[in-house]
Amino acid sequence: MNWRIGLIAVAVAPLVGRGADVPKLPDKEGFAGPFAGVSNGALVVAGGANFPDKKPWDGGTKVWHDGIFVLEKPGGEWKAAGKLPRQLGYGVSVTHGSGVVCVGGSDAERHHADAFRLEWKGGKLTTTALPALPTPLANACGALVGDTLYVAGGQEKPDATSTTKAVHRLDLSAARPKWEEVEACPGGGRMLAVAAGFDGSFWLVSGVDLAAGKDGKAERKYLTDAYRYTPGNGWKRVADVPRSVAAAPSPAPADAAGFYLLGGDDGTQVGVAPDKHRGFGKTVLRYDAATDKWVEAGEVAAPRVTVPCVGWGEGWVIPSGEVRPGVRSPEVSVFTPAKKG
Repeated sequence: MNWRIGLIAVAVAPLVGRGADVPKLPDKEGFAGPFAGVSNGALVVAGGANFPDKKPWDGGTKVWHDGIFVLEKPGGEWKAAGKLPRQLGYGVSVTHGSGVVCVGGSDAERHHADAFRLEWKGGKLTTTALPALPTPLANACGALVGDTLYVAGGQEKPDATSTTKAVHRLDLSAARPKWEEVEACPGGGRMLAVAAGFDGSFWLVSGVDLAAGKDGKAERKYLTDAYRYTPGNGWKRVADVPRSVAAAPSPAPADAAGFYLLGGDDGTQVGVAPDKHRGFGKTVLRYDAATDKWVEAGEVAAPRVTVPCVGWGEGWVIPSGEVRPGVRSPEVSVFTPAKKG
């Protein structure tokens, strides 16, 4: 059921383009599901997965990575900065203070519960352990509300035929941070959703749910519902998005009055052969909190999914990501909201 869908078409210039001043990642394929954030002014991108030898339709095998790259300024050069604790991707990552907080994720064998902070300082990278999630989790989403990291949804196992509806939070400012489970989202379980931290609340939008098909394998149900969680007040359903935006860059970039969804997978190409896939959605949707409506706000020049969105300088960076199933790109895109008035 759609609640108060208010899609307003507006004539604006595209807001997302290839980052002319941000060089490509130093990997010819690029990565889906990397961790990313900013540490002491430097952009950090770590891990992720790709098909380095052959595409999946040619029998290629997905490979997870542990490399960490650092870019100290937009016009600079990427540096190989070290390794993750293991090959890892498809977790949650946010910038907090002087470091990048990374939570959960998967490798070729299983999902993980580990959490840690990456910090680039004085030309060196340090990794500091944080409390592990209560359960292994990949394909979840998360965002900061103040100093508190919220993590929602995802899958506990690679072969899971259901998603989790659990939501946990971690106060990163606490002397001894500890994960706390909060009331589950009333919309049920989901993975590949988009999260946002805006107006003192955690926002959870779209994604996909899973159910076992006749062959026992997971089948996707694309979602359009959206929710706001405010500490002390709980969950509130807000206007549905007009189409699914699964796996869009997350956490969603925000301004003073709302937040943005950058393209995403709308589910209309389910069943299309990967080598025939046309790529993902280009439309940018902006949520206006004052009116509880979604407004079209331009297009993405180079749409990507399964990739973080990182505030850096005056814009947000989308480092690498998935162009279509099995295909990544090393390009780095930059999102800059149109200035008003």
